[in-house]
Amino acid sequence: MKHILVTGASRGIGRAIASALAARGARIALHFNSDRAAAEQTRRALAGTGHVLFGADLSGAGTIAPLWQQVTAALGNIDVVVNNAGIYAEHSPLSCDFDAWSEVVHRTFATNFFGTAQLSFLAAQAMAKRGSGRIVNISSRGAFRGEPTAPAYGASKAAVNSFSQSFAKAFAPKGVYVYVVAPGWVATERVARYVQDAVVLADQPLARVATPEEVAQVATFCALDAPASLTGAVLDVNGASYLR
Repeated sequence: MKHILVTGASRGIGRAIASALAARGARIALHFNSDRAAAEQTRRALAGTGHVLFGADLSGAGTIAPLWQQVTAALGNIDVVVNNAGIYAEHSPLSCDFDAWSEVVHRTFATNFFGTAQLSFLAAQAMAKRGSGRIVNISSRGAFRGEPTAPAYGASKAAVNSFSQSFAKAFAPKGVYVYVVAPGWVATERVARYVQDAVVLADQPLARVATPEEVAQVATFCALDAPASLTGAVLDVNGASYLR
């Protein structure tokens, strides 16, 4: 049985990933930030048994190591980490003042990049000692196309892509593989009010945005089935709305 940590698993893409992995027989460590009730709802809906909840604010440097220690104490070796937790905040440089701009930049990078990078480091080190393991990082098409009203978000996801590929090179000889999944718009509860907008749909060749289950299908492939030679790849899941 695979032991898998999924961050940001209380709802949306994280919930769908946890569900897909549990359906494949994995035991899931579900991380949540503050919404324990939603995380518990997710846990109860998962196939199988033995799934465990862990709460932590991943934007704080002092929270990552304790989270990792708690997870490994409860489940033992972690075979896969899926870094899904992230935030999106708009802060247009055309309308923000300096203080507001700086606050969003620091807050966004703290969660999206630093939290992901630190947890990946701890996981990769442990996996390298055993000679096997996988890390799946959730990025965004915004890393490539730019986000004019949320530049910190796009930049933080570009940073995730870069460090993931650096880790893929560094840890491949140790049997640790790193994959990145880069969705576009996804029909989650958080963005439900946006995804039916005519401007958004006009950008979608499929005439719809991706579902959480579609993203979860790709993340599950990376976590369980992807060949070693795919390590370092960034897989787009945006319905051909942005091609590179």
